[in-house]
Amino acid sequence: MRRITHLLTTALVAVAGHGAQAQELGFTLDPILLGSAFRDDRALLDAPVSATVVDSSALADRQAADFEALIGDIPGLTIDGGPRGMAQEPNIRGFRDQQIVLRFDGGRFNYSQGHRGRFFVDPALIGRVEVVRGGGSTLFGSGALGGVISVETVDVADLIQPGQTMGGRVNLGYSSNGDRATANTTLFADYGAFDALLFLGTRQMGADVETGGGAPVPFSQLDSFNGMLKLGFEPSQDSRIELSFSRFLDDGLVPSNANGLAGTGNPVVDRAAQVDSFRLTWDYAPAGSDLIDLSVLFYAERLGITESRVDTPRLDDTTYDTTGLEITNRSSLSLGVPVDLVYGIEILRDTQQGLRNGAPRPAFPDAEATTIAGFVEGTFALGPQFDLIAGLRYDRYARDPDDPALASVTNEFLSPRLGLSYRPTEDWQVYANLSRAFRAPSLTELYNSGLHFPGNPFGFPPNNFFVPSPDLRPEASTQIEIGTRLDRAGQWRDGDRLSFAASAYYADVTDYIDQTVSIAGGTTTFVNVDARLWGFEAEVDYDAIDWFVGAGLGIARGQGSDGFALGSLPQDRLTLTAGFRPTQDWELGARATLAAEQDRLPAGGTPGPSYELLDLFATFAPDRGALAGSTIRIGLDNVFDESYTIYPNGLPQTGRSLQITASFTF
Repeated sequence: MRRITHLLTTALVAVAGHGAQAQELGFTLDPILLGSAFRDDRALLDAPVSATVVDSSALADRQAADFEALIGDIPGLTIDGGPRGMAQEPNIRGFRDQQIVLRFDGGRFNYSQGHRGRFFVDPALIGRVEVVRGGGSTLFGSGALGGVISVETVDVADLIQPGQTMGGRVNLGYSSNGDRATANTTLFADYGAFDALLFLGTRQMGADVETGGGAPVPFSQLDSFNGMLKLGFEPSQDSRIELSFSRFLDDGLVPSNANGLAGTGNPVVDRAAQVDSFRLTWDYAPAGSDLIDLSVLFYAERLGITESRVDTPRLDDTTYDTTGLEITNRSSLSLGVPVDLVYGIEILRDTQQGLRNGAPRPAFPDAEATTIAGFVEGTFALGPQFDLIAGLRYDRYARDPDDPALASVTNEFLSPRLGLSYRPTEDWQVYANLSRAFRAPSLTELYNSGLHFPGNPFGFPPNNFFVPSPDLRPEASTQIEIGTRLDRAGQWRDGDRLSFAASAYYADVTDYIDQTVSIAGGTTTFVNVDARLWGFEAEVDYDAIDWFVGAGLGIARGQGSDGFALGSLPQDRLTLTAGFRPTQDWELGARATLAAEQDRLPAGGTPGPSYELLDLFATFAPDRGALAGSTIRIGLDNVFDESYTIYPNGLPQTGRSLQITASFTF
């Protein structure tokens, strides 16, 4: 702790001498916009939700190889799964995995299977991430107990310069930990009514990653490839049609449970994954119309994973398909007071199939899930400073197994929401929310069976088997949140920006779906229990143009009906950032992460030790000379080579790593 504090203090002292250059380094302070919270673009200060928006520049500065490095330090959010990127899953406020809605370019990504991750996109392809914390089922339906993570890939508009019709960007990178080489190319063109973008990227690892102290993580080499093609057509100023197709591939030798070490009960498999994503969108907003602002999205996802066991002949095939249609319209009208409405319908179908050596695999049973939903949410301007937000969503879902011995499930759910937003001043907001959110049981939770893990061949414990749980009820929560947000320019000097947000929340969850493993009985089942979660989050950023500081804090608490803490609760965590820009071309900075010990545990749980990290980063982006248009980024992560684990992961995270990335645009 002392060495990290000393380095951050040194950085802050160093920036004090650079105030005279502020007027030479000016940049535009645009308002922060949020799209995911309302299915509509609006200023973050008008959104009564706890949310964080990360833009393309901040994402690129991370030089991230996986989502933990990319967004894992956002207050209230952790990325579980350990150092192997293919095993990573989100955790918001103690809600994990399928209790969080993932949206990639608007479409839902619903696949989830133990220890196999939910992020199948190259971080270099991402142009923006929005994280909305708290119940969001009113607009996004099942799974939005913890919130929504919306990932948007890069667009032509993000890259093309004024007056340019064609261009390109090439990125080359290297990370010392894992001997990882990165290369990607983006080509783009805009000819008025037509535009196109092509992305091709690869990440190749030459060695296993190492944890703090130099200990290798065996079987952590995983190579990947990602390609995307986007085509846009604007038949008029009011209308836009866009089609995109992407393919993600990864392959390598990994343990079957990628969040653990290979060994007895966790065999090494030769894994190959392929995810194909298709999007077709139509946006129509006729000029002068307050009633029509229409968005139509059709999307399809196909995931396929093959795992061939190395030590014995066994081939597992996993297929998961998602097809969805969303029709959303936005209208502005007067009902005695001005009202902004967002409303629409959603139709969604998931199908899954699991095979082992060509025969059905009970642990990933053949089944189908269908959802039909309608939603409406209105923002009522009760005064120049006061908004009331009221919404309601109706979901009807069905779960149909391909086994006549198992019962189908049909259910419905109403997700209301009531929110208040008060703006004491133009740049300050106070808000409150009361919402209901739910998650329907997954196909695997309802219907899986077969061997979970082998026991001791000489006696105790016995083999452990999944037991189907077709009577599971949907998780339901009532959530209350209060918060405040400030976004002010010119706080202490011309051109500076101060942003601050804080929120407190409480979630009462009924029928929380919990996995129960009986070692003595040899069974694994899913059961409904009750739980309560509560906590506090805050983040602050100050940018004085030539120097900047920031901090983020997340504190989560919760317990089940048995009185014990939930095993999904993350550690209390504080992040600190400081840096300066000595010239217009350079940015230098440091980032510290301080995590407390997690000793609030379920019965039989293992504590998560505290840890302290320091990362250093530098960016050089000249706008003149031979290197104009290029950006060189250098980072030294985990400077002190700390050995640490993000609770409740099973493996330590990556140790010290030197990273360098060079980006060239033309």
